[in-house]
Amino acid sequence: MNSSPQRVVILGASDKPERYAHKAQMALRQHGHEVVPVHPRLKEIEGQAVVSELSQITGPVDTVTMYVGPAISAGLAEKLTALKPTRVIFNPGAENAELAEKLTAAGIRTEEACTLVLLATDQF
Repeated sequence: MNSSPQRVVILGASDKPERYAHKAQMALRQHGHEVVPVHPRLKEIEGQAVVSELSQITGPVDTVTMYVGPAISAGLAEKLTALKPTRVIFNPGAENAELAEKLTAAGIRTEEACTLVLLATDQF
């Protein structure tokens, strides 16, 4: 879809190489995207600074890719809306219909998809 570099927020970033959030961070960087990892306790992942919460992010955001379940994402509608991303991707296991509804109502496109598959198939 969009071949130009995007600014991508990874909500639920991980420093564990076996986690999909970590694999996505590496793949996004390999595809030339600017990545903003978000995790409440990690300070850095593979030498990249991590922000502890969405409200610390300034500037435009193209995509938020979600790697947190509904128990965590349920309370994030206001923060995500304030961030004004073009779209939010709900990766497998991160689906949250109620949050998707709120984001759509705020004019933010949502997608249930796997970031890794989107990248691998040039549909990101």
